[in-house]
Amino acid sequence: MALQGLVDWKGQPVTGKRHGGVRASVFIHVLIVMANISNIPLILNLVSYLHGTMHMGVKDASTTSTNFFGAICFFSLLGAFISDSYIKRFYTILIFAPIEIMGYVLLACQAHFPSLHPPPCDMINHPNQCTVVSGRNLSLLTLGLYLIPVGEGSMRACAAALGGDQFDGENPAELHAKISYFNWFAFSISLGGFVGLVFLVWVQDNEGWGLSFALAALMVFVGMVVVGFGLPFYRHQKPMGSPLTRILQVFVAAFRKRKLSIPENLMEMHELTDGTGKSVELMERTPDFNWCGDSLTNFSSPHTLHYSRFLDKAAVDDGDKRAWSLCTVTQVEEAKIILRMLPIFLSSILSNVSIPLLLSLTVQQGGAMDTRLGAISIPAASLFVVPIVFQMLTLVAYDRAIVPWLRRVTGRAGGVTHLQRVGVGFVFSVVALAVAAVVEGRRRRGVAAAATPMSVFWLIPQFFLLGVMDVTSFVGLLEFFYSEASAGMKSIGGAIVFCILGVSSWLGSFLIQVVNHATAHRGGGHGWLDGANLNASRLDLFYWLLAVFGLVSFFLYLLCSWRYVYRHDPRMQEATLNDDDI
Repeated sequence: MALQGLVDWKGQPVTGKRHGGVRASVFIHVLIVMANISNIPLILNLVSYLHGTMHMGVKDASTTSTNFFGAICFFSLLGAFISDSYIKRFYTILIFAPIEIMGYVLLACQAHFPSLHPPPCDMINHPNQCTVVSGRNLSLLTLGLYLIPVGEGSMRACAAALGGDQFDGENPAELHAKISYFNWFAFSISLGGFVGLVFLVWVQDNEGWGLSFALAALMVFVGMVVVGFGLPFYRHQKPMGSPLTRILQVFVAAFRKRKLSIPENLMEMHELTDGTGKSVELMERTPDFNWCGDSLTNFSSPHTLHYSRFLDKAAVDDGDKRAWSLCTVTQVEEAKIILRMLPIFLSSILSNVSIPLLLSLTVQQGGAMDTRLGAISIPAASLFVVPIVFQMLTLVAYDRAIVPWLRRVTGRAGGVTHLQRVGVGFVFSVVALAVAAVVEGRRRRGVAAAATPMSVFWLIPQFFLLGVMDVTSFVGLLEFFYSEASAGMKSIGGAIVFCILGVSSWLGSFLIQVVNHATAHRGGGHGWLDGANLNASRLDLFYWLLAVFGLVSFFLYLLCSWRYVYRHDPRMQEATLNDDDI
């Protein structure tokens, strides 16, 4: 993509020395750290707030928490669409950050004033005596909870793409830095989560949720100010109109020309090469949904080739110059990119369904265990510090030591392909679920035998495995969808990853409802997750069900990734392999 189409904050063409690079990405990393100081403790400990302060049951608290996480991911698509279509990514961040701050302020007010939430009670020993949040207070809670996703989701998608814009992947001097950027982006998320889980969770448990929400608002504000200071250094991608409109035009134009034949001379296919096109990236026509030059194209079916030729007809110039009748080859290729990535998108959703459930339910597991470390009682949510520390250490080791070694061994720019990295993460998620099921089964047996409560540190193995999963699958998906997306869809490419997490969260909520309904019918009215506390539930069986579901989903993902052929060859040229500028 080079630097063509990128401008500075004044709208002037950028230069490689004055704009972009690591210097510009540092401001974005600070924003990510500050935002995640706020939202990661809320995501991981929201169940405790809903259950302990708002007095929701296990099922409702888990569902609300999962939906909250899903909403953050879903609204990333909103910000991505706006920034790719109409407003520069930097300005999109400045618009949506105050919305997130407003959400935290509303929650802070509700938690601080007693009249806005139910009176305190003992939800563990006397849950029937507690009043569940309802009416106006429930409406206020819902408003605050969903203003945060609107702002946070939009910010995170734009921040990922804005950071990627600071590096030119076609320049060997910047290629390694661009690959490292996404590792450091994930590191910033982990660092923010670490600080938040150590500091804000302590505030939640000792000083109250009101102060915690107020501090979260302050952190987001500081991040917004810092990212604003980087304005003179950024490379900005100019919005190029709605990518969804461009893709829809391809299908409409192809349908209108369905009876035409594709010319033998590909030069007769319509393309704008004089700089008047809306895309700064001109793509050559490909024969099908896979790319030439790879053995995997041998698996392309006649149906795939037929559909590809059908879309190509949208670029056949028959004299009708209307936008919905004639598209460029680049537009057609953008549509093919989306269709090519669709199986990876769908299989990744299924493979991620269990992750947000495991995260939220693990906190409830910890709340039912012995959380003491000597004379200190550790909040269950703070145990996420263990996988986050491991994530940070692993990301540094992976980026600075493992990737350079793998480059020399495999000849690939990132050491391994993006989809291979994702697959490793999905394997670890299945193992984490199996370990969680074993631990929960043992905890239940101890409760039944009236034994000494099981130590919360038995949760560390599943936390450890979740850390490995996050280092591999999340970063791999982020790199994959950003790099494979066209120049006019980079924000949406990054937002697709968060959309995967969001849709999988909502599917997880739906799965809880289905399992509760099915098991209540067979168990005489009591489902696996219907109890007021975990001792009255069967979380261990639910974990085993998720492990089986995850294993089946992994094999489906394996099939889709095996047949995928990259738009950009993950192998590197010899000159790049010998480049020590990492």
